[in-house]
This record gives sequence, structure tokens and C-alpha cells, in this order.
Amino acid sequence: MRKLDRGRQVPVTAAAPRSSSWAAWLAWALAGLTVLTMLPAFWLGGLLWATGREPRPSNAALGAVVLVTVSAAAVGGLVASRRPRHPVGWLLLGVGLGLVVSLLVQAYVDYGLLARPGSLPGARYLAGLAYSTVPIWLSCAGFVLLLTPTGSLPSPRWRWWARLAAVAPVVTVLGSVVQPDPLAPDYYGNPLAVPALARVLVVPAVAGVVVVMVSLLVGALSLVVRFRRARGVERLQLRWLAYAAALAAGLLLIALFAGFLLAKDEVVFVSLALGVALLPLATGAAILRYRLYDLDRIISRTLAYGLLTVLLGGGYALVVLGLGQLLGQDSSLVVAGATLAVAAIFQPARRRIQAAVDRRFNRRRHDAAQTIQAFSNRLRDQVDLDTLSAQLLAVVEDTMQPNQASLWLRPQASSTAAGRP
Repeated sequence: MRKLDRGRQVPVTAAAPRSSSWAAWLAWALAGLTVLTMLPAFWLGGLLWATGREPRPSNAALGAVVLVTVSAAAVGGLVASRRPRHPVGWLLLGVGLGLVVSLLVQAYVDYGLLARPGSLPGARYLAGLAYSTVPIWLSCAGFVLLLTPTGSLPSPRWRWWARLAAVAPVVTVLGSVVQPDPLAPDYYGNPLAVPALARVLVVPAVAGVVVVMVSLLVGALSLVVRFRRARGVERLQLRWLAYAAALAAGLLLIALFAGFLLAKDEVVFVSLALGVALLPLATGAAILRYRLYDLDRIISRTLAYGLLTVLLGGGYALVVLGLGQLLGQDSSLVVAGATLAVAAIFQPARRRIQAAVDRRFNRRRHDAAQTIQAFSNRLRDQVDLDTLSAQLLAVVEDTMQPNQASLWLRPQASSTAAGRP
């Protein structure tokens, strides 16, 4: 089938939809492979922990790994399937897949060479990769920060750093693979060792690890630079990341408080995992432009319900402690009284807190609500149609801020009938 285009006949092909369908299939296949790879990784880990070679991590730590991996894989699959030309989706898939592959290789090598030597085939050839695959997925995470949300560098001046950050994990892995004793002092005899090349790559491999770690900080700095320069849609996209970063910072404070003051490792792992898992979700929302113009409302709701939870939780504890001193700690009246008190003040407290938060953090919505309320009050006393029309247009312009506004009034049936011959 052909169509005319400026006087020439050009073929109409379906290459783009087919390419998109293949990209979507590949993206979700990689996401599924990431999730399935966790099964043999944890199975081998369980065998390794049963030997006593390494201590078994807590359930909170294992859950944190699962949460971060699933978050990166799911968001990466979604972004890559819908925006196949955007590199961040594929990089998120690389983060998730690289994380579970590093766990699988490490457990495979440790069990096959150290815990039960000779029990797993090919473990000797993977010895150089046991602890060197971590820089790969960390490097992918650094590029996610560097390329979000546009999929390109902040400016051409960042190209030299992008090339250096791309070469660093390759040099690190190569330097570890050719080492004669990558698991020293527990295991010697790497069959892939090249001693001459290993001596040359010692310093570059260490420098590569440093570059990979620094790339995470540089990626975060690039987001700050983007936000200061961004306008329009890009600035709204970056606000999603700023929102997630603020929540992650709060969870980090909770983790530090639980770790140093309460010695609760479970709370530490859960808080850190939630903070890290929020970043892929915010990245996906920014790239797919999900609810960009509703972010003020989301932030105000988060702050309002967070403050409400803290206040009601503190009030509940105070009521329980106060009544407990009078009626006894085990009295059911204490719990019933505290529950009724919280239920009674929930709605009034929510409305007051929401109004206070809107005045401070969602000023546009608060001003629009005040304008509409003032117009409603004037509407009761105003009867002049021209005045009402002018005021209605003014309210629409103040609240909605359209490029152009006009009002059409339908003529009355009596007037139309009276004008007829």
C-alpha cells in the first residue's frame, strides 16, 4: 500500500508497531527473568547458610532485597515497554537483574568452592565474578540518576564523565576475572588468571570501584542541576524525584534512629528498603508523566495524613497512659476510652490539619477554594446578570488560569418567541 507525500510515493510500513511489540516483550521477559532468578539465588543461599559458612540474614534483610529487586524490575519493565527508546527503563532492568545475578553468582561460588568444594560444576570459572558483579548494577543505578527524566545527559559537558562511568565497571570486572587469587585467602587457582595483566589492572580496578561509587553521588548532583535549570514539564517530572527523595530521607532518619538508639535491625532494613524502592517508582512516574499536575495534592495529602497519624498516635498513647494510671494498665476501659477519643477527633483534626497544610504547601488549591467560596457568598445577593457574568469569568481566570475564557448565555425562550413576527 502506498500514499502520496509531497508528490512522491513512499511505502507505508508497520515497522514501528512491530518494534514496539518486540521491545515490550523483551522488557517484560527481562523483568520476569529477574524475579525468577531470585528463586535459585535464595535456594543456594539457604544451602550455604545451612553449612554454617555464613550466617543467615534476617527475614527483614531478605525482604528488603526482594522489595528493591521487584521495584526496579517492575518499573523498568513498565517504562521500557512503553518508552522503548528511553534508556532509563532498560537501566532499571539492569539494576534489578544485576542485583539478583550478583547474589546468585556469589552464593554459587561460595558453596561450590568454599562450603562444599567440587559440588557445583563450573564454580572455579566464576570465582573472579563472585564479588565483582556489584559495580555493574551500581553503575546502572548511577546512570539512572544521570539520565532521568529526559533520557539524555544534562548537557554535552557531561559526556566525559559518562564515558568514564561506563568504562569503570568494565575495568573492575576484568581486573577481578584475571586475578590469580580472587577469593584469597580462602581459595587460590583461578583458571582464567592472567598474572601479567592482573598486575597491570590492580590500580585501574580499584579506581574503577571508586568511580562507580562516586557516580551515584554525581548522578544525584546532576538531578539538582537539572532541577535548577528545568522549566515546564521537566520541572514537574523532577518534582516527583524530589518528593521521593524527601520520603527516602525521612525513612533514612528512621533507620538511623532504630539502629543506633533502639538496636532494631528489622526496622533498619525495612526503612532502607522502602526508601530505595521509592526511587524507581518515582523515576517511572516522572518518565511516564503520571499525575504531574496532581503532585501538589499528593504532597499535601502525605503531609496531612502523616501529621494526623503522629498526633493521633501520640494522643492515643497519652490517653492510655493517663487512664491507665487511674484504672489500671489491664483495664479494658482504657483501650475503649482511647479508641473512642481518637474516633471522635479524627475528622475535625483531619480537616484542620489539611487546611493548614494546604495553606503552606498547596497554596494554589487553597487560594482557589477561597475564591470559589467568596464567589458563592456574593452569588446569594447578586441578581444582575452582567455583573454575575463578569465575576464568573474572573473566578475561572483566577482558579483555572486558562489561556482564554468566554461565557455563552442561552437566550430565554420567551424573548425568542416575542421577537418572532
